[in-house]
Amino acid sequence: MFNPFKKQKIETKPLSGFTELLPDEQIAFNTIRDSVKQTYEMFGFLPIDTPVLERADVLLAKAGGETEKQIYQFTKGDTELAMRFDLTVPLARYVAEHYNDLVFPFRRYAIGKVYRGERAQAGRFREFYQCDIDIVGEVNLDLRNDAEIPNIIYTIFKKLDFGPFTIRINNRKIFNGLFSALSVADSGPLMQVIDKLDKIGISEVTKELENLSLSTDQIEKIVSFIAITGTTEEILAQLRALNIQDEQFITGVSELEEVMRLVYQYGVPEDYAVIDLSIARGLDYYTGTIFETKLSNYPDIGSVCSGGRYDNLASSYTNKKLPGVGASIGLTRLFDQLLKKGVIIPNVQTSTRVLLVPTTDSDKEALTLATTLREKGIPAEISFTNGKVKKSMSYVDKLNIPFVVLIGEDEIASNTYMLKNIKTGEQNAWQIEELLKKIS
Repeated sequence: MFNPFKKQKIETKPLSGFTELLPDEQIAFNTIRDSVKQTYEMFGFLPIDTPVLERADVLLAKAGGETEKQIYQFTKGDTELAMRFDLTVPLARYVAEHYNDLVFPFRRYAIGKVYRGERAQAGRFREFYQCDIDIVGEVNLDLRNDAEIPNIIYTIFKKLDFGPFTIRINNRKIFNGLFSALSVADSGPLMQVIDKLDKIGISEVTKELENLSLSTDQIEKIVSFIAITGTTEEILAQLRALNIQDEQFITGVSELEEVMRLVYQYGVPEDYAVIDLSIARGLDYYTGTIFETKLSNYPDIGSVCSGGRYDNLASSYTNKKLPGVGASIGLTRLFDQLLKKGVIIPNVQTSTRVLLVPTTDSDKEALTLATTLREKGIPAEISFTNGKVKKSMSYVDKLNIPFVVLIGEDEIASNTYMLKNIKTGEQNAWQIEELLKKIS
């Protein structure tokens, strides 16, 4: 029981599902995040940043099922508020709000934290970073944009070099057409069940389909459908051979064929982009192309980048038709899993390249040199240890700082700086021009 008269020890551990990194881990995380950001910008995407808090009706307009249950909501005054659960729904609100100020197709990227009140467990967080890209069209959006997204995903993960990976591609219209042909009225719950395939396996998926009151024949055909495998051409041939005369199904197969052709034309090798008819994507707003990316050596991590086409996402906020396609990397989860597996090894303790150690009572020369170094783009800091060189060197060793500059009376008198290369042990006095060459 809380006692107001007794000093309480406050718990310092973060809330469950919220994470903190040590500085070396944060540097490694930032390096990956910056690499993703640079790739997005290389493909012409523009940065935006939407608020973490939105009016609840904005987010709930497109949330459904399990997603709606996970949204953090609260009331402040007379306003119902919610924390963003992804970066796509806020994008739809953003585009509707700023429609007259944007140039279409609008290519945006956003990197930020999102919040989901789900049960915290290994690899699942309540607060986590997502790295999103989206292309939003005006009235129409060419299918070539769908094919460009896998090309960007391929570029990023080749650059990050976490080993081989596979971008698995499907089309929601194919599922919708199949369900229509099987006389299944509500496809939403079906999509959510199939989306669990990687996590629970086909036997559990079958049981959950039975719980949806489907007939044995319907279940057998659905299970048989998602089990179709082969090369791109073989899978497309098998889809046509099903002879399903549903307009959505036929359109979906045609779009999937065209997207795959374009993906390969963009230069993505066939080993890295494949058709996978078990890809469903549980979120309701996907309407066409969908994709998920898996690291081949670490299948237990699950999808590390997913997304797809949505033709009606902004319909709750505007009467304008704004179709889009995009993808999202769950960066916090990806980093956490690869860090635990030893794939990511933080080996940079600090951004500091040189530590300046004044060994006299005056800091003036060190302050002047630090300013010069920073103006040249060289990260530098000053050791304020009152000339205790041993203590400064201990600090250098712990943070693995590559260079130390000692500034004593002799250096001040000769207008030089004593530079020590920590890796080689070499130590020499240099004037400023040579010093800059040695450490730049």
